[in-house]
Amino acid sequence: MNVTIFGSGAWGTALAIHLCKLNHTVTLVPRRLELAMELNDARENRDYLPGFGFDPNLQIGFEIAPAIMEADVIILACPSQGLRPLVNDIKKHLPAAENLQAIISLSKGLDVDSLQLPVDILKAVIPNIPFGVLSGPNFASEIAEALPAASVLAIHADSALTESIQNSFSNKNFRVYLSTDVTGVELGGCLKNVYAIGAGICDGLKLGYNTKAAYLTRALHELVKLGTQLGGDKDTFYGLSGFGDLIATCTAPKSRNRSFGQNIAEGKSTNDLLANRKTVVEGMNATDCFFRLAQKNHVETPILNELYEVLYHQKSPSKALYTLMTRELKAETL
Repeated sequence: MNVTIFGSGAWGTALAIHLCKLNHTVTLVPRRLELAMELNDARENRDYLPGFGFDPNLQIGFEIAPAIMEADVIILACPSQGLRPLVNDIKKHLPAAENLQAIISLSKGLDVDSLQLPVDILKAVIPNIPFGVLSGPNFASEIAEALPAASVLAIHADSALTESIQNSFSNKNFRVYLSTDVTGVELGGCLKNVYAIGAGICDGLKLGYNTKAAYLTRALHELVKLGTQLGGDKDTFYGLSGFGDLIATCTAPKSRNRSFGQNIAEGKSTNDLLANRKTVVEGMNATDCFFRLAQKNHVETPILNELYEVLYHQKSPSKALYTLMTRELKAETL
C-alpha cells in the first residue's frame, strides 16, 4: 500500500516508521521545508521523536502534488488547528491523486471557531473521498519501539476497503480494530485530553491514589454523558478510543496533557507553559470547545466546568477541587 502522511510530529513519524516495517511505500510530509531537509539529511526526527532512525525506503516530501500522486491512503497527522488549511491545500491537488482510496485523520482536537471534529472538516471540504479516523492509547515512542499496542479505525467506506486498511496497518505489535462509529471514536480521542489535564492537577496537588481513582471514574462517566449527547455511541467510549486512551493519557508521565495539568497545579501559568512549545497541548483548546458545546446542549459537566475555570479564569486548582467535593450529594449514576 502507498501511504502519504502529512505532519511529521511524533505520532506521524512513529506511524511512518511502523508502516515502513510492514513494507509499505511511505512518504512523510513535514509542514516546513527546513524540517523536510533536516529529516532527509539526518534520517531521524530529532525534534519530535529522537532516537528512532528512518528506514532507508522512507521518503521525505514537501510539495503536495508529487506526495499524493501515487497514494492509496492519505493520513493527516497535524494538530487540529492546522487541519482545515491543510485539507484545503490538499483539495487543490486531488486531481493528481488518481489512486486515492481514503483519507484518515490522527488529529485529536476540535476546530476552535466552528467546533467541528476533524472528520466533519474532511466531510465538508472533500466530501467525495472516504474518510475516517485512527485513534487509541498510542504513545508515539512506544509505537516506534514496536511495543505491543492497539488502536481503532473508524471509516466511512465499504467493508472491503476498511478491512484492507485494517490488515495493511496491523502486525504482531500493532493490532487495529474496526468501528463504524466515526464520531464516537473522534470524540473519545478529543475528550480524553481535557480530562487528562485534570488528572495531572491531581498529581500536581499530590492528592493520592484514592483521589485519582475517584477522579478517573467520574471523568469517564462525564465523558460518556457528553460524548453520547454529541452523537457518539455509548459502547465506543468504553473501548480503546475512549476508556483506553483516557487511562493512558491520564496516568503516563509522558502524557503532554497530564504533565500540563500537573505543572498548573504546581503553580505555573498557562501562558508560560504554552509559550514557545514545539508540541501541542490539545486539551487546552478542547476544554474551551467542549465547555461551549456542553453549555449549548445543556449537558451537566461539573469536572469540565471546573477545568475551564482553572484554565481560562485562573481559578485555583484547590478551589476547583473544593467546589467538586462539596457539590450536592446524590446517588451514583453510570
